[in-house]
Amino acid sequence: MIDLLELHKQFIAPHIFKGAVCADFTMGNGHDTLWLCRQSGKEGRVYAFDIQEQAIESTRTLLKKELNYENYTLIHSSHANALDYIKEPINVGMFNLGYLPGGDKSITTLRPSTQKAVEAAISLLGDNAVLLVAVYPGHAEGEAEGEMLGNYFSTLSRFKYCCGIFRLMNSPTSPYFYIVETK
Repeated sequence: MIDLLELHKQFIAPHIFKGAVCADFTMGNGHDTLWLCRQSGKEGRVYAFDIQEQAIESTRTLLKKELNYENYTLIHSSHANALDYIKEPINVGMFNLGYLPGGDKSITTLRPSTQKAVEAAISLLGDNAVLLVAVYPGHAEGEAEGEMLGNYFSTLSRFKYCCGIFRLMNSPTSPYFYIVETK
């Protein structure tokens, strides 16, 4: 069976290095943030966003336990405000849309803030950079977000970006992700 998060890492690997600048636009419980911190190393910088205090605390605890350096900035704000916090090009950006695993499922990412955040992420991508956006269509907002993002990504210039989608065809409610690479 295909592990979506492991597949993410394969797409990110060519773009991440010691000293890379990364953004986890939906920090959740901090597992992607931790992975980005490890891959970019002490020399790197990782920005991580979440609107829920529970996510910030969970991530802070995980990072303090697992890392002996601090190359991250945890931001208690919507990912839609990314341009207020990130002032440098990023090499890697990640979104896992939906709700906080183990949290309140009524609190989900929403199309207006997701659209603004994804547009900000695209504007922050440096040369030879990648953005991955995981979509969870098992709930109504997730399905609508996925459709909205597909429409948006299809408008990006093919001369500047390479946009793709990875989706299991025989499991329509399974998560899938979009990949956007800069040329």
